[in-house]
Amino acid sequence: MSEKSPITFEKELKQYPTSIPGLTLFDLPVHGDSRGWFKENWQREKMINIGLPDFKPIQNNVSFNDKKGVTRGIHAEPWDKFVSLGKGRVFCAWVDIRENSPAYGTVFTTELDPSKAIFVPAGVANSYQTLEDDTVYSYLVNDHWSPEAKYSFVDLADESLGIEWPIPLSEAEISEKDKNHPLLKDASAVPAKKILVTGGNGQLGRALRKIFPNAEFVDREELDITSDLTNARRWRDYQTIINAAAYTAVDTAETPEGKVTAWKVNGQAVEQLSKIATEYNLTFVNLSSDYVFDGTIELHDEDEPLSPLGVYAQTKAAGELLTKMAPKHYLIRTSWVIGEGKNFVLTMKSLAERDIKPSVVDDQIGRLTFADDLAQAIKHLIDTNAPYGTYNMSNEGKSASWAEIAQEVYKAAGKPADDITPVTTEEYYKDKEGIAPRPLQSTLKLDKIKATGFTPREWRQALQNYLEQQ
Repeated sequence: MSEKSPITFEKELKQYPTSIPGLTLFDLPVHGDSRGWFKENWQREKMINIGLPDFKPIQNNVSFNDKKGVTRGIHAEPWDKFVSLGKGRVFCAWVDIRENSPAYGTVFTTELDPSKAIFVPAGVANSYQTLEDDTVYSYLVNDHWSPEAKYSFVDLADESLGIEWPIPLSEAEISEKDKNHPLLKDASAVPAKKILVTGGNGQLGRALRKIFPNAEFVDREELDITSDLTNARRWRDYQTIINAAAYTAVDTAETPEGKVTAWKVNGQAVEQLSKIATEYNLTFVNLSSDYVFDGTIELHDEDEPLSPLGVYAQTKAAGELLTKMAPKHYLIRTSWVIGEGKNFVLTMKSLAERDIKPSVVDDQIGRLTFADDLAQAIKHLIDTNAPYGTYNMSNEGKSASWAEIAQEVYKAAGKPADDITPVTTEEYYKDKEGIAPRPLQSTLKLDKIKATGFTPREWRQALQNYLEQQ
């Protein structure tokens, strides 16, 4: 080793946050003796354990720099990088130019040598200047270069950045291209990776449109999730898939044709999406149902064993297991969804307005879930980086039967509650064929999602607000 080497041997693997969110500096343990030195430049398990995202690199690039003073920069690409050195020493500067980033324009600088490394999130512009001859600069990336990808550049000499280059740029070795990049104020921000929402025209899909205005929404005509999805999108351009599509015809699922379709949509399609999320390191959000339980327990928590009764319920239970194949998943189990489109509340409202006095089951017990609250819960989990896993989600409040909910709708419409005739499930479906079994107890325990900081509205208040908007 040369006397001027700054490498410190036998350091622990440590990480240090920086002023740019996600940009993370590491100390790498370097082991040396009279022969030279050795280090584990990339050790996935150890680095994930101390907080590095599992960014799944697929390519290793090496840049050899012949002279001290070589300056490359300031480039941003739509992929993550893990930067380290094999030899030499560099001064590095990073600029956050991610679209809508709260730290947009923030600059961070430091020196790197073989005992240090840094994780650079997609959209953070990267540059460096060599401080020694024969410097070997290496970086892992989690995507291949593509001419279609969005690249952005910033002028090395932009005074607004306040970068103090150790070697004046007038004396540095810089390519002509790097001398002619725009100032930060004129640079193109790197757009965030996309969110894909399937089932974009369903009750939940319409609610999600309100809070994810920049997401890509698709229905079956635009993207049939039961078809081969391998090349349906350039999946590396996405960060999250929210699967709001589902087959929900509970009784039709008991027919031969319905059974096939239910398994395709709720099972096989979920398996495909889960595999895509795994391969491309995406967050996968999938919706499940209280129907995965047989309804013999009054309050269902996230860890209750699955006990589906009918075909629809079985396909949703299978979808839960398939969702969990994706390491980064939010499985959201919900019940009795009410949003824009055909639903129980609007049906009861229409009957009340026409002075119809229906019979409604009073032994199926649960809580309504308003699509707007469900969408907000999904956004909350994603935005707060809540721990991945299964979450129950419905509106808050005392559980009620379908008959009691119908009575609330009738009262809101100015009709007497006793216009609703309560009946048992057995009485309601008596002499009807092809009826799927229903769980009688559908109340979901909400402690886990509330522990993340999200508390849904009380369902009666949410119902009143919903009816006022109709």
